[in-house]
Amino acid sequence: MNSIPSKSDILSWISDNPTKTAKRDIAKAFGIKGAARIDLKRLLKELQDEGKLAKRRNSYRDAEELPPVAVLEITGADADGDLFARPLEWKGKGPVPVILMMLRSSDPALGAGDRILGRLTVDATETHSHTARMIRRIGTNPQRILGVFRAGSDGGRVLPIDKGSDRQWTVAAGATGGAKDGELVEAEQSGPKSRLGLPKARIVARLGDPSEPRAVSLIAIHQHGIPDHFPDPVIAEADAAKPAELAGRTDLRDMPLITIDPWDARDHDDACYVEADPNPKNKDGFIIWVAIADVAHYVTPNSELDREARKRGNSTYFPDRVVPMLPDRLSGDLCSLHEGVERACIAVSMRIDVQGNKIDHSFHRGLMKSAASLNYEEVQAAVEGQPNDKVAPMMDDIITPLYAAFAALMKARARREPLELDLPERQIVLDDDGKVKSVNQKERLDAHRLIEEFMVLANVAAAETLIGRKSPLLFRVHEEPSPEKLEALREVAQASGLVLAKGQVLKTAHLNRLLTGAADTENDELINMATLRSMTQAYYSPDNFGHFGLALRAYAHFTSPIRRYADLIVHRALIAAHSWGDDGLSPWDVEHLAATGKQISDTERRSMMAERDTTDRYLAAFLSDRVGTERGGRISGIAKFGVFVRLDETGADGMIPIRTLGREYFHYDADSQTLMGSDTGTIIGLGQRVTVKLVEAAPVTGGLIVELLTLDERVMPRGPNRGRGKPPRRKMGSARKKAAKTARKVKRTRK
Repeated sequence: MNSIPSKSDILSWISDNPTKTAKRDIAKAFGIKGAARIDLKRLLKELQDEGKLAKRRNSYRDAEELPPVAVLEITGADADGDLFARPLEWKGKGPVPVILMMLRSSDPALGAGDRILGRLTVDATETHSHTARMIRRIGTNPQRILGVFRAGSDGGRVLPIDKGSDRQWTVAAGATGGAKDGELVEAEQSGPKSRLGLPKARIVARLGDPSEPRAVSLIAIHQHGIPDHFPDPVIAEADAAKPAELAGRTDLRDMPLITIDPWDARDHDDACYVEADPNPKNKDGFIIWVAIADVAHYVTPNSELDREARKRGNSTYFPDRVVPMLPDRLSGDLCSLHEGVERACIAVSMRIDVQGNKIDHSFHRGLMKSAASLNYEEVQAAVEGQPNDKVAPMMDDIITPLYAAFAALMKARARREPLELDLPERQIVLDDDGKVKSVNQKERLDAHRLIEEFMVLANVAAAETLIGRKSPLLFRVHEEPSPEKLEALREVAQASGLVLAKGQVLKTAHLNRLLTGAADTENDELINMATLRSMTQAYYSPDNFGHFGLALRAYAHFTSPIRRYADLIVHRALIAAHSWGDDGLSPWDVEHLAATGKQISDTERRSMMAERDTTDRYLAAFLSDRVGTERGGRISGIAKFGVFVRLDETGADGMIPIRTLGREYFHYDADSQTLMGSDTGTIIGLGQRVTVKLVEAAPVTGGLIVELLTLDERVMPRGPNRGRGKPPRRKMGSARKKAAKTARKVKRTRK
């Protein structure tokens, strides 16, 4: 070709020949030689400046098209297990292309954040625009940091908000993402870590003012990766849902089922009713009805709602908001058992005798109408002789039978002896501006226990029915403590003058005797905390290993499908087992039951950590204007780097850095969970009463630093000023002898 091609000619060539986009390839295609190459270079530069071409090393490509080989970042898997990725070098004006990974059996396992070099193929569908084959993995997941941005002349720095992370990250001037000084940001590691100097990062998201009260839960949501936005297809599916009709259901609308929930409940997914058993063979027995919202009717297998619910796993609750598993059209409306409104349900009828033993049970897919929505406090007040105008007419026919059946179930509970931990639960009360108004301890009422016992019985009935019908399901599994954790608990008990015997099969009854021995003593809270820490974490599994804490052989969650995906799986299993419709367990559900169990166990732990971190931050904010005050507490944890103190009034945990304990060296003994002073022989252990001064409260991180003033009502002794080096051997030996002598003097109470 004797003339320079037009810009449109060049773009057409690159589009038709995506593998031949180097400048020399373009010059050869159009016959451009010699000095004319300068004009070609100018044209390519203009196209690049106009955003129509993107330069990649020595080649050019259409900015709205992906090259045949590109660096990709794995974004994660969907509910079907398909893995997706995004291109890291996308410069187009349209949405970032979605790429479906086509993995071979020989490819390594990939997770969200992994970066690979992939070979792309155009394959436009509803879910993706390209498919990709992996060529090789390149590097590892870049570290993500949540922190406060501090602007500087050369860019700035990110101060992490995680407790215990005081290492700052530098941000270059071109990598700030427009962040302003003091903003909460998410940053990503932008280069290899070095032993020298601060690590480098780039800002990837701006999250606003961290000092705003309502930013507290947003920090936790973002930090723990909790999905808080429903995709449009999910919302559209929920909005299209219609109320269920009576056809094919048991009519329970005339049964006076009632809901009893916290006064600030955001949903009502369980209702109950009790009547006397008319069978003369079951004298003074009861029939307990528990009706649960029929979420499975609306959230069907492999629907948009189902995939999103499985990804979330559960609802997450914060003092100022809830991140629901299902959109509000379902969780707050169609699946909420509102008073006087017809609602689809799955109900279980359970016959018990006067001793609380379950005789039999049966499940029904029904349509109900709640007779009343009550809260715990008004029901409790009514039972104690002060019913309000709403509850008074229900006393004889509804409330009194509920409590009579509850009394029978408590007899059965006493025989079963589930673990009876007594740990106060904190309740953070916010004002209208989102600031902490007060920190209270939730009162445990009989009304709470009544609903809990009814729900436990219904969950047991669900597990037994599905086992009997040989149906796949997800069990709620709680295994017994490990030998190592039991030994640690035994050490704490021994130091408190109590005994947890060895050489026997552990039962909850043994732990209950330990808890009873500590009741109403100064070691009450310590033993309860230590027992809780000895427990394994409960999880979901298709295999039944029993529930140790509840002392039950089989247990499945059935009663809260609005907020737990596990319960939805159990509902589907019941639907399939009773042949109630085609919205029961799907073949995919059954095939992926183990993977679903792991997924929702992980999301449950994620929510627990986010809720705990949020509570810590609210408590730190509440105490931030009380710095310098003295407060009572009890030692709740011992570590190599310091001591943790549970403060009396708020239940907040403060940390005493070991460097502030005195001028002597403190030896950490992991077995006995103690710190021992090398010069004075002072022993600091779990459960000791302390007085501390609040030194620092950091709302952004949730961290509290306190200074130890008194230990067991004695002023903290201070050793000689001999530096912070390791102690002489003779001093350590002396301290150990003193500790052993002290241990021998401990009085043991045998139960």
